[in-house]
Amino acid sequence: MEIYLVGGHVRDQLLDIETKDSDWVVVGATPEEMLEQNYRQVGKDFPVFLHPETNEEYALARKERKTAAGYTGFSFHASADVTLEQDLARRDLTINAIAQSADGKLIDPFNGQADIKAKVLRHVSPAFIEDPVRILRVARFAARFAELGFTVAEETQQLMTEMVNNGEVDALVAERVWQETMRALAEKTPAPYFEVLRECGALKKLFPEIDQLWGVPQPEKYHPEIDSGVHTMMVLTQAAKLSEDPRVRFAALVHDLGKGITPKSEWPKHICHESRGVALVEALCERYRIPNDYRELAVIVTKYHLHYHRAEELRDDTFLQTLEAVDAFRRPDRFELFLLACEADSRGRPGYEDQDFVQPGIYRKVFNAAKSIDAKALVAQGLKGKDIKDELSKLRIKAIKSAR
Repeated sequence: MEIYLVGGHVRDQLLDIETKDSDWVVVGATPEEMLEQNYRQVGKDFPVFLHPETNEEYALARKERKTAAGYTGFSFHASADVTLEQDLARRDLTINAIAQSADGKLIDPFNGQADIKAKVLRHVSPAFIEDPVRILRVARFAARFAELGFTVAEETQQLMTEMVNNGEVDALVAERVWQETMRALAEKTPAPYFEVLRECGALKKLFPEIDQLWGVPQPEKYHPEIDSGVHTMMVLTQAAKLSEDPRVRFAALVHDLGKGITPKSEWPKHICHESRGVALVEALCERYRIPNDYRELAVIVTKYHLHYHRAEELRDDTFLQTLEAVDAFRRPDRFELFLLACEADSRGRPGYEDQDFVQPGIYRKVFNAAKSIDAKALVAQGLKGKDIKDELSKLRIKAIKSAR
C-alpha cells in the first residue's frame, strides 16, 4: 500500500497558496485492507474512506470509462492493480494531476509543474471531452487564478468548444451548473468564469440571457465601454471588489438583462429595461433553482437600480416608495446589499472604477431620516389601520425632504 497527496493541495503548495483540504489516493490496496486499518468507507460509486483520526478522504486509485452521455455516464474500476499514473490520468487539468509521496517527491507524469510555471490551464488527456462538468471547472479555475495570470490553453479551449457543439453541455443538470457558478461567484475575480464560458459557446447554452448582452450598444455618454456585455463583466468585477457576498455579485451580474431584449430600433437607448429584465432574472433563477435570497436581491437591483442612480433628482415620495419596495425598513441588511450592487453598476465603466459617488450617502441619509419616524407614536395618538399608514408615509416623506 502506498499513499500519495494529490490534486489541489499539491497544486496550491506549488503556487504558494494556503490550502486547508488534503486529498489522498491509495495505490495497491483493497477495501478490505482499508477497513482492517479502521478507515471508514463513505463512497458509494467507488471506494472512498475517511482516516480514523484526521477524517480526511482517502480514495483508492481508480480508472474510469465513458459509458453514456452526460457527466454521470461513467463506470469506475478501483482495485489494487490500478497505478498512480492511471489515477492521475483521469483528472481534468495537468495542474491538478500532480502527486506527492510521503518523502516529498513529486510525481508529475503530465507536466503539471511546467504548466504552473507557464500559468496555463491545460487538459490532461483527450478523455477530458467525456465530462461536461470539466468545462465549468476550467472556467472556475480561470476565475480563481486570473490574478496570477493563468489562461486556458488554446487546445483546451478548442476541446471545450467541440464539447459544446457536440451537445455535451446539454446533459448538465441545474444543480451542478449553479453549484459551480456559485463557487465561481465567490472567487476574488469571478468575471473570467463567464468570459471563458462565452468563448467556448457554453454561456449561450447555459445562460443565454447573459450571453445576448454582448453586441448590444449603450449610450456612449454614460457608457464609454458601449457594449452591454463588457459593461456587465466590469460591474461584476467592481462588485467583487466592493463585497465578498456572492448575492451582491449575482445581482450585479444580472441587473441589466433587460438590455438584451431591447428592440434594435431603440438602440442605444434602453427605456424600461429594468422592468423587462425582472422576468428574465426570475426565469433564470427558476431554471437553476437559485436560492430565494439571491433571487430577491437580484430582482430589486434589476428593478430599482435606475432609482438609485437618480438619487439627486428623485422626488421625496418616490424615495419612500423605493425604500419600501426594497423592504429597507424591515431588512436594512439587504438594503445595504442593494446599495453595494448599485454602486458596482456605477463603477463598472471605464474611468469610473475609483470615483466617489454621492448616491450611497444620499440613500443612507434619507433612509435614516425616514426610519426615525416611529409608528408606535401614531398608535399612541389613537390612529388605526389605514390612517396609521397614511400618516406614517406623510411624516416619512417630510423627514426625507428635510434630510436632503
